[in-house]
Amino acid sequence: MDYDVIIIGAGIAGLTAGIYAGRAEKRVLILERKIQGGQIVNALKVENWPGKNEISGLDLIQDIYKQALKFGIEVVFEEVLDIKRQEEKFVVETSEAKYVASAVILATGAEPRKLSEKQLKEVGSRAVSYCATCDGALFKGKPVVVVGSGNTAKHEIEYLEGVASKVYHIHHDDPIPEDAVAVFVAIGRVPATEKFAELVDLDVNGYVLADETCVTSCPGVFVAGDCRTKAVRQLVTAAADGAVAAEAAVQYLE
Repeated sequence: MDYDVIIIGAGIAGLTAGIYAGRAEKRVLILERKIQGGQIVNALKVENWPGKNEISGLDLIQDIYKQALKFGIEVVFEEVLDIKRQEEKFVVETSEAKYVASAVILATGAEPRKLSEKQLKEVGSRAVSYCATCDGALFKGKPVVVVGSGNTAKHEIEYLEGVASKVYHIHHDDPIPEDAVAVFVAIGRVPATEKFAELVDLDVNGYVLADETCVTSCPGVFVAGDCRTKAVRQLVTAAADGAVAAEAAVQYLE
């Protein structure tokens, strides 16, 4: 079966794109290699989603997932191996099959770089977070440590200094202070875009080059969420990208 739009990734960006494309009465397929939601499903408490004072990441994703299904989109859990353009269509090859669509939205996200093996052993039972804005409030009045350098670490430290009793700043491979109750990792992220390097233009760090229109260098391919070049990577900006990318894809199809 041919689809109007194939969305790669079932995180908040991908699911929101599915909602908007589905509401436009397009035939939509979402392909996801793991489970819907991505990394946010592991968050016990989300406090920066508009309209919800507090909600678990899993509950938030389930709400959005159910809403997407209501609009008739199809979700298949298979890993995408390659995307090729054939005339006016795109052939998306997965580990199990091949799917055809007139437009594609890349919403594959980005994964944080991990701590060194040495630091992982030192973490023990302490909490590990990759987002001070998301989780900082959970450790109000307690000592925490930020691992990393550069602007990301700087922003994490600035935020946590208004929340925690003390903020340690160490670099990759430095010893973790014993009294820190949580470790905030800010050593960069790796966008899941390597497979699309021949399809769309990427920046030097591997993010898909696109501005707020979510339009990529390849006509018919759009991008949403953390895998796009952007200044702020949060749940709400991922959702916004999903809406914009879907609207752009609908306009392209029509």
